[in-house]
Amino acid sequence: MAERWTRQRRMEHTRGLLLDAAEEVFAKQGFGGSALDDIAEVAGYTRGAIYSHFGTKEELFLAVIERHINRFLDSFADVIESFEGLDTLDIEKLAQKWRDLTIAGPNSAALGYEFSLFLLRNPDARDRVTAQREEAVNSLANYVTGHIDRLGGELQMPAETLARLLIASHEGVTILGHIDGEDLYGPFLQMVMANVAPKPAAPKRPRSRRAH
Repeated sequence: MAERWTRQRRMEHTRGLLLDAAEEVFAKQGFGGSALDDIAEVAGYTRGAIYSHFGTKEELFLAVIERHINRFLDSFADVIESFEGLDTLDIEKLAQKWRDLTIAGPNSAALGYEFSLFLLRNPDARDRVTAQREEAVNSLANYVTGHIDRLGGELQMPAETLARLLIASHEGVTILGHIDGEDLYGPFLQMVMANVAPKPAAPKRPRSRRAH
């Protein structure tokens, strides 16, 4: 017997297909060169479906980037969870995972820069997506602090600041690797970990004296 889909599930399915199509078109044609009609055609829907689920082209792009970031971070889960503390954290193992995830996607790596330039040149669009961009920063900050805390460390700078630096640097590290073969994954992660210190040991409580 065929399973009956709820309205919510149908909406999630449609949204997923639109995001898949948008990611493909944005990666091939860039943000500026991508038309909503092209994305709708690849997804098998009308442009109206995009407006219904996402609103503007900028908001659609941000949804693509947010999903990409979440999948990217989830891919590190098995590696990070294999470390029991800061003393067992293997920078090269993390760097290799990052390398494996990005080595085949130069077009995707360039999208972040292209969209940033678009927002820089279009203040109105920048204002429309400010809230979504802040959500991405906060989500990454919580991800980082959660794992650092589990490993027994603490950040030496505000988590939000580190999250902004990670987002800003990710495309640069990846793109340089594709352009001139410079492998900066390991050195960059070493720089990040230089801002993590072991948590100070909890002070010992003085022994209470027994009454004689």
